[in-house]
Amino acid sequence: MTDLSLRVNKVAAPLRQQVFEHLRAAITSCRFVPGQRLIERELCELLGVSRTSVREAMRQLESEGLITSVPHRGPIVATVTLEEGESIFEVRAVLEALAGRLFAERASAAQRSELHAAFEQIKEIFQQPDAQNRLAAKTRFYATLLEGSGNDILMGQLKAIQGRITMLRATSLSYPGRSPKTLEEMERIVAAIDAHDGDAAWQACLDHVRSAAAVAKLILAKRDRSLEAAERKRHARA
Repeated sequence: MTDLSLRVNKVAAPLRQQVFEHLRAAITSCRFVPGQRLIERELCELLGVSRTSVREAMRQLESEGLITSVPHRGPIVATVTLEEGESIFEVRAVLEALAGRLFAERASAAQRSELHAAFEQIKEIFQQPDAQNRLAAKTRFYATLLEGSGNDILMGQLKAIQGRITMLRATSLSYPGRSPKTLEEMERIVAAIDAHDGDAAWQACLDHVRSAAAVAKLILAKRDRSLEAAERKRHARA
């Protein structure tokens, strides 16, 4: 681990929160890949912070399901299984569909302008190959959508699984040819919101998540088959 771009610049926000956000972003964007060991000493050097700050952040990451503590190995980046992915997408579809409906019905003019700006950023960034920028742009769009829903309980429910949603979003965005379909689906969401049509916004959000789920399931299933094949080979050589 030698990537200096992850070093924490100490500002007014609590240091623990800064460390947590840096590590969370590295995990959800797959800079730290599923199954990768997170060695405390290396993280301290990478981030330029104390072990106490790293340990506190790691506890928070574990509570979000982004890392797992493995006996005799320590913390590793969590792997979202196919079954877990299916469950997360089922919940995400309903919650984001509700967010779309509420935004269409409740959002202020300023919030609608912000959503348009976020979508324009997505269209621009999707012309570029940078996966992290694409992920950040989509995260901004959905943060705006949730804020405009005006429902704190809904936001809290999605926040609880947001880390794993972002990991799965990165998975679906990595699929070749997915970007044009994504833009088409999101165009429908924005159009429904512009029309103040809550039902259409619900359906557009639901369709978008289900489409992303189908792609992510293909990728996760292929990954699981590869892991199973590698495990069988390992046992055969033993």
